[in-house]
Amino acid sequence: PSGPREPIVGPDAGPSPPYPVRFGGQVIKGFGRGSKELGIPTANIPLSGLSIGGHDDLESGIYYGWAALLLPPSTSPPLASDISYETTTTSSVEPQIYPMVMSIGWNPFYKNTVRSVEVHIIHEFAADFYGADIHLVILGYIRPEYDYVSKESLIDDIKTDIEVAKRSLGREAYERYKEDGYLRDFGEEE
Repeated sequence: PSGPREPIVGPDAGPSPPYPVRFGGQVIKGFGRGSKELGIPTANIPLSGLSIGGHDDLESGIYYGWAALLLPPSTSPPLASDISYETTTTSSVEPQIYPMVMSIGWNPFYKNTVRSVEVHIIHEFAADFYGADIHLVILGYIRPEYDYVSKESLIDDIKTDIEVAKRSLGREAYERYKEDGYLRDFGEEE
């Protein structure tokens, strides 16, 4: 972008159509650049995840909302310092809800030939969680995809996206979507 970014996106009254958009899938390995090259890990889901609910027409760009992870009992829990994580000793596992920012698109900086869905969950995890089920409730659009002159400018813009997402989700009309039934229901359809 060639100018100052808006610090908050989306109407204060809450998401407006076509949002909220709900979809999900299983976390898969991506290109391996989020953590290694950018220092911003992503949970990638198959592009076919957009087809759930008919969302494969979502334009490329950066979005924000809430992510629910259903971590298998064998998965290492998030960092012990995170007091919001609750462990369980029973076989039933409750999904954990986190703010997220995500990219749908071609990643022009990397000249991808395949469109991808990459979710950055705004939380530090102690281990990877490939194969975990993830549900997403997208509440708004932050910006289109851009190409960048350097990796550093890409990283700076992603960090700005994260801050915009946090501020945007901090409003009451968006915060309440943490309780959305889709984020908590990991029935047999997955």
